Amino acid sequence: MQFRCRTAYAGQLNQVFMNILANAIDALESYNLDRGPKAAKANPIAIAITTEYSSPDKIIVRISDNGPGMPENVKKLLFDPFFTTKPVGKGTGLGLSISYKIIVEKHKGMLRCDSTPGLGTEFSIEIPLQQEVRQAVPFVSRKISEAA
Repeated sequence: MQFRCRTAYAGQLNQVFMNILANAIDALESYNLDRGPKAAKANPIAIAITTEYSSPDKIIVRISDNGPGMPENVKKLLFDPFFTTKPVGKGTGLGLSISYKIIVEKHKGMLRCDSTPGLGTEFSIEIPLQQEVRQAVPFVSRKISEAA
């Protein structure tokens, strides 16, 4: 997946994608173990990534899976710092919180999660193609000479 976004923070966007994908993989692997090999073979797990323009100046990246989905009480807490559904020692609960800050605060975009138990989960990342860049005012030093 490659797209160009002027003045975007590419490393931070990669971190967002990796956080969401890692969580999806963890959830799908756990789901696959819980449902057994016959069900897993009949309905294989999958992650889909799509991109689209939402308007001339915004792009949406959607990362969706066909896993177990999430109940509403879990969705409400997803972006809270230190919230995790993983067992102790498996996660810090910071990935989605950091991702939210990167998308919303740093890129002035939106990060949403739509999920229905039994139907899967979709994360939507919407960011402007152009970012505001604030440049620092250069400091100009003047040498003032003293008259003798």
